Amino acid sequence: MRRQSKEKLRKILFYFVLAVIVIYLLFPFYWAIVSSLKSEAQLNMTPATLIPRNPNTGEISFFTRNYKAIFSNGGFVRGLINSTIVATCTTILALLTGSFAAFALGKLRFKGKTPALYVILAMTMFPQVTVLSGLYAVINALNLSARISMIFSYLLFTLPFTTWVLTSFFKELPVEIMQSAQVDGATPFQTFHLILLPLTAPALVTTGLLSFIQAWNEYLFALTFTSIDPSARTVPVAIQFFSGEFARQEPFGEIMAAAVMVTIPIVILVLIFQKRIVAGLTAGAVKG
Repeated sequence: MRRQSKEKLRKILFYFVLAVIVIYLLFPFYWAIVSSLKSEAQLNMTPATLIPRNPNTGEISFFTRNYKAIFSNGGFVRGLINSTIVATCTTILALLTGSFAAFALGKLRFKGKTPALYVILAMTMFPQVTVLSGLYAVINALNLSARISMIFSYLLFTLPFTTWVLTSFFKELPVEIMQSAQVDGATPFQTFHLILLPLTAPALVTTGLLSFIQAWNEYLFALTFTSIDPSARTVPVAIQFFSGEFARQEPFGEIMAAAVMVTIPIVILVLIFQKRIVAGLTAGAVKG
């Protein structure tokens, strides 16, 4: 009886902690959705309501004009396009370059491989603000456009991460695969892109999605490099420059609607590739 009561208590405690964590993680997103469906009068109601309600009658009432407003805002739509271009290009370049570097670091023998790995790891530890001023001076000297500047600056952080993670996956691949390919007459490049690269698909999806999310949400570099070229602003910067219909009005509902719309593509990508993401995160965890 004591064991059964202890097990029940543990289960109750476990599910309680799990419920607290789930609520803690999901409530901000839920509150953003609810706030995006409220008018200014509903947002000013006290106490705040967990469901949009009419300020006069108290009935449930959804206000959808916030979503219409953001899509009629040329800056927001342009920001979506810019973010898609910059994040996609950054991800593709990071995966292309990172996979070649990871193959060399994981499967080839050369002097200085271990120091190179530590240098790559150290690059992921630098805060963005420490390299911003120097990078901005380099970008100005090269006279690059804002979009290209953001793509190359984002690679400073996505490429080391991609290379480091993919290197561990290439190390886990059996050496016999390369040896068999060499016996069959395959060149190292053919072995890489025809045999080894497809085997690392879960890792490519995982690192690619994380790189895309980082580039999609980046704000500091985007704000700096688009200060001269407002047409190249990405979504996070475009949301900052939202203005209300009247002077000194804070368009909180529109900002929440924009935040929801920006989050939806990331959620869709995670749902589409969730199996490969799980496979990529758990690959190599158990050795047979």
